[in-house]
Amino acid sequence: MKSFRERVLVVVSSIPKGHTATYAQVAAKAGNPKAARAIGTIMRKNFNPLIPCHRVVRSDGTVGEYNRGGPGAKTKLLHTESATLRHS
Repeated sequence: MKSFRERVLVVVSSIPKGHTATYAQVAAKAGNPKAARAIGTIMRKNFNPLIPCHRVVRSDGTVGEYNRGGPGAKTKLLHTESATLRHS
């Protein structure tokens, strides 16, 4: 059986270009709907460029931190993918 972290990375990898998912949505799809904060930790520790962690956003649709250049870099990546965002 895959670990929670492995399941999270599979879920995040399945988020299509131009789309986003919230930390809570990722947690639920990975099998632990109460683990939204853990998703943030997993994303912060993920440096694999093949995992599109920039597509994971806050529950209000705004971007949070991003370990590859901060929120501005995350926003820029999402805009290049034509993702719709809410502005904080």
